[in-house]
Parts: sequence; structure tokens; C-alpha cells
Amino acid sequence: MNYARMVIEKEAPEEYGYDRIRFNLSESSIADQKLADIGLSLPDLTLFYGEHRGDKKLRALIAGQDKELSPDDVLVTAGAAGALFIIATSLLSADDHLVVVRPNYATNIETPKAIGCAITYVDLDFDEGFAVDAARVAAAVRPNTRLISVTCPHNPTGTMMTGADLDALVALAETRRCRLLVDETYRDLSYGERLPSAASLSPSAISVCSLSKAFGIPGIRIGWLVSKDHALQETFLAAKEQIGICGSVIDEAIARFMLERRDAFLASLLPEMAKRRDIVQAWIDGEPLVDWVRPQGGVVGFPRLNVDADFDLDRFYLRLLEEHGTYVGPGHWFEMPKRFFRVGFGWPKEAELRGGLQAISAALGD
Repeated sequence: MNYARMVIEKEAPEEYGYDRIRFNLSESSIADQKLADIGLSLPDLTLFYGEHRGDKKLRALIAGQDKELSPDDVLVTAGAAGALFIIATSLLSADDHLVVVRPNYATNIETPKAIGCAITYVDLDFDEGFAVDAARVAAAVRPNTRLISVTCPHNPTGTMMTGADLDALVALAETRRCRLLVDETYRDLSYGERLPSAASLSPSAISVCSLSKAFGIPGIRIGWLVSKDHALQETFLAAKEQIGICGSVIDEAIARFMLERRDAFLASLLPEMAKRRDIVQAWIDGEPLVDWVRPQGGVVGFPRLNVDADFDLDRFYLRLLEEHGTYVGPGHWFEMPKRFFRVGFGWPKEAELRGGLQAISAALGD
């Protein structure tokens, strides 16, 4: 493994320093929750080795969201990042090839790079609404392709595949005898139709999700991967056991508490996040130098700066942060041009969101 730090992590706000940022629009989750916020007081837990696959009741809560899944199809991991690492290191070698729909979450790119396998990118196009083209993905598949990697709802654009798109990718994986990996971290933050979990549709599909983004509890490091291929699940379990044996029983208890109250939590959260999305939309409607594809899920969007070729983008980002105290996720976090940036509208308070958007306009004016 040839590890290299991910740019998105090197430049993360916690690395730069939260105290140096006035308007933080770079975060990709809802606001961080405290135990008191979610009404949780921890029981007197026995701090033993937990179930290696993850707490059985927790796995049942996860599987229960799709009638085609069972608790045995779920492996609880150390966040979605842990799940993605397990999948990549279990399925890929230096002799293998994968197809990545880009932009994509950095782990889906950097871990395969560290393994040394070949990667073909299928880049999404702003002018086509960042829509996934299954035919272009199919054209990128080779005889040694082991994995096709997508995210839905998409990070960083917030766009979503249609059900037909998802079915086409599942069928492609089945036909070409490879795996379809769908990072579904924002699935619970869908503003319209909520697609089924990809793993529920076929043993060739693997789903990954977590409680970090939609539930605001990244500090407990709970995610999961889902696969109906039981032989593959044994391989994934072996990887987890060699990395850390099992998860934290404290983290899993908090996760179970959260998912038991999932519906009520989301019922109040989704309208507020839709309102935040409308705030960004109203700002974009009034800002001629910025456009975006309106997100259909998640709490992030990926605006494009409509500026001339001689516009100094490096100076813009520098002034935005150092003079206006506003942090966004620049395009290079996702191997995309500097004209693009990720804006997170779920983490900051409403007043901070509005202040950050006004600061972007001011920096463009500068």
C-alpha cells in the first residue's frame, strides 16, 4: 500500500483551525449533535468485545429499511470510510481495474491508488446536470474490471440517479461479472424519491452508509456496508477482524438509539434542510457569477463560478478565507477544476450560511 494523505483531509477545517474560520461552508454534514441534543443518556454498558459483525439489534435496524435485506447482510464498520477501505482492499489488487464516476468522495479514489490498481474515470458534466450515463460507464469497463464506484445522492453535487439509472448499473455489474459500489451516505437526506439500497437489488451490488452526514454524529464512527453475497461478507468480516476485531460497544449503543428514533429525527430535519437549500438557491438566482445544479439530496451543492479565463481563482479563494473568513470546499478536493467549489448548507447555522454566501459575493466583487 502506497499511502498518501488525501487533500480534502489535509485541508479540512479541523486541520486549518475552526477558530480561524468565521463562516464555515465547507462541511458536508448537518450540524454536529451532542448527546443532550438527541436526548441520550448512556446505560451502564459492559465494555466487552462486541459482536464482530456489529450489534445484532443495530444491524436489524439498518436492514429493516429495505425488505429484501436481513441483518446478516450488514457489516458495521468504523464509519463509511472504514467500509470503503475494507471493500477496496478486499476486492482490488495492482492487477485489477475499477471505474470511478467522478467527482467522487476521496477515499473511493485514493485507496485504490494506494493499492496500485488502474482507474478509469467517467466524469460528470455540469451542463448535463451531473447525470450518470450508464452507457459511458459500460464503455469504460474492461475484462479485469472488479469494481464500479458511484455515490448517490452524489457527493459533492447533491444530484441523484433515477431508479432506471441505478437498475442499469446493477445490470451492468451482473453482466460484466464485477461489483457495483454505491456510497449511499446521504440516502436519508433525499428531498424527493428515496431510492432503494443498491445492495437490496442484487448480490453484485454493495451499499455503504453511515450516521455521520445525515445524523450529525461523526464522532462515534459508525458506518456499515451491505451485501447479499454471503461469501463476500465473510471476506469483509475477515478484513474487519484483522483491522480492529469489532466496533466500540459505546458507539454502537448510540447508533442503535439514533436509528430507533430515525423517522422522528428526519421528519424535523428534512424540512429545515430543504429551507437551507432554498436559501442557497435564492442567493444563486441573484448572483450572476455563480450557478449550480440544484441538489436533490444531501446537504451539499457544487456551484460553478462563471468567470473569465483570466480571473485569478487562487487569489479569490485566498481572499475569501483570509479577508472574509469564509471556507468552502474548492474543486481540487475532488480532482475538479478550480471554478467549482462545494458549499455545505446543513452544518452552519442559518445566519452563518447567509453570511458566508454574502462573503462569496463580496470576494467575487473584490
